[in-house]
Amino acid sequence: MYQIVEKEALVPNIIYMKIRAPKVAKAARPGQFVIIRVDETGERVPMGLSGWDAGEGTVDIVFFVLGTSTMKLAALKVGDSVMNLAGPLGAPTEIENFGTVICACGCFGIGPTLPLIKALKEAGNRVITVVEGRSPEFIFWKERLQEESDELHVLAGNESCGRPGWTDDFIRKRLESGERIDRIFVHGCPFMMMEAAKASKPAGVKTIVSLTPLMVDGTGMCGACRVEVGGETKFGCVDGPDFDGHQVNWDTLALRLRQFIPEEDRSSALWERDNWHKLVDMSPQALNPTLGRGEGKDKKKAACTS
Repeated sequence: MYQIVEKEALVPNIIYMKIRAPKVAKAARPGQFVIIRVDETGERVPMGLSGWDAGEGTVDIVFFVLGTSTMKLAALKVGDSVMNLAGPLGAPTEIENFGTVICACGCFGIGPTLPLIKALKEAGNRVITVVEGRSPEFIFWKERLQEESDELHVLAGNESCGRPGWTDDFIRKRLESGERIDRIFVHGCPFMMMEAAKASKPAGVKTIVSLTPLMVDGTGMCGACRVEVGGETKFGCVDGPDFDGHQVNWDTLALRLRQFIPEEDRSSALWERDNWHKLVDMSPQALNPTLGRGEGKDKKKAACTS
């Protein structure tokens, strides 16, 4: 069993947890992930590592509350434990002194971007970080990203930051300006990563995306996480999670990610019906997609400043 030692609802539907896992913490590297199973009937869910402390023996995760397994995990409290936590899994991100790099992130992808930025800076890179959210209330860890990056740019899709657009818009404009960008790293939902890769492709700047598709064992045996990259079948768990975004077949990836939606919806509805009392006990921010709106211009200004 792996005990939860810290928990925080960062923004609506996104939860941070620190979990005690000494062996994983000692071996973790940027870009790797863990597979978590909450209980004996739970799914095995891959989650990127958002940090670790080998001395403390803990690992950090940030996840989006979407289906049954993430609702189960979000309902746990400090002191509770998850049944299984396997890792670190996947190949670490290739880190070297590339020159000037862009780290683009959004949603739960902000989590694993933070240790990546730290590692890239330690290797001597100039790091430009751009983070997106549909409004300021959905952007977190801004101060931490600012501290580690050479530049930080915050964008809100609803234009509330005064800088409308998304990370793909930022990447496209930066490359069109003629500035030399040597590598781009993207963490976030599949659609966001796909659009970022499309934006950088005309300029030919290698763009690394992090894919954690449906997984079962996480060691390359089941083939559930297969993705098509450069016309070849790759496994997200052992060949990835990092892939060249220009080579990913995003259409087939989207189809695979959607194949169990009816079953996932039914599972969520049944779990909510039987566990509504656990949801009531949770922080309102954890599952409320409208929380934070209309709370005043000061808060929005603070969230948008870069």
